[in-house]
Amino acid sequence: MRWTLPFLLATSAYASEDIADKYPASLLYDKPVEVIPGVFSAIGATAPPTYENAGHNNNLSFIVTGDGVVVINAGAAYGLAAALHDEIKAITDQPVKLVFNENGQGHAMLGNSYWAEQGVPIVAHVDAATEVADYGGSILEGMKRYNRDRAKGTTLQGPTETFEDTYAVEMGAFRIEARYLGPAHSPGDIVVWLPDQSLVISGDMAFHERMLPIFEHTYTADWLDTWDNAFEALEATYVIPGHGHPTNMDQVRRYTKGYLEYLRTQIGAHIDAGGALAEAYYVDQSPYAHLDTFEELATKNAGRVFEQMEFE
Repeated sequence: MRWTLPFLLATSAYASEDIADKYPASLLYDKPVEVIPGVFSAIGATAPPTYENAGHNNNLSFIVTGDGVVVINAGAAYGLAAALHDEIKAITDQPVKLVFNENGQGHAMLGNSYWAEQGVPIVAHVDAATEVADYGGSILEGMKRYNRDRAKGTTLQGPTETFEDTYAVEMGAFRIEARYLGPAHSPGDIVVWLPDQSLVISGDMAFHERMLPIFEHTYTADWLDTWDNAFEALEATYVIPGHGHPTNMDQVRRYTKGYLEYLRTQIGAHIDAGGALAEAYYVDQSPYAHLDTFEELATKNAGRVFEQMEFE
């Protein structure tokens, strides 16, 4: 069944970390939906990875081009990748010809072992490949701890191809451009841009239903520069974010750029007033308290922004 974008927007309020599983027949958290003709996404839980959601807490997307299928994100485990493939095979007889990892995080790349077993090329940015090489072992062990038996078959597999700026492919009715726009949420973050459809699969460049996490290596000033100088320039009509339902630029601008600017303003005022790190954790973030993962992330985000802005 194809769900139109307005329907998805109307139901987005129901995305909740309190819902354990929306698709009990599958390891996937939810069944893939057709966002626009030929472009599908299995929307993950807007919650931390758990055994109940099998680590499917990001969006696993794919494009049925007419001459093969392109997958965006390998999934957090071998079994999740296999479950996504089952859904693809139920929709089309076209073979999967290419997989993109949106970055080097576990839910983007730990399913690579399944796709490599199928003989499918796996593409990522060079910085994401470095993350997998440097930290993939510990990421895999962390996944095994929460996923237990659902981690079966998962081994560490890096990308088979890398790029630095743009990796473009013409396939069937689609031109597909994987682009590195600049520093953002994590090393090697890419977006997948479909210029003819005006749709961007943004990965972790853009958030809206859940609070974005600020990692130790997330430099918020750089992320804002990338947003303003490159992401906005796409002028996308449709956005499939890294987490949460498909939406539009107004929504992700409000909850990504808007949140980053808001938090930096709050922390900047705190620093100007002579405030210390201990109090910075508790700056007011109430305008964003309705977002999923707020309780897990708000104080951590504030602390990391304080540590960054002290030296800017």
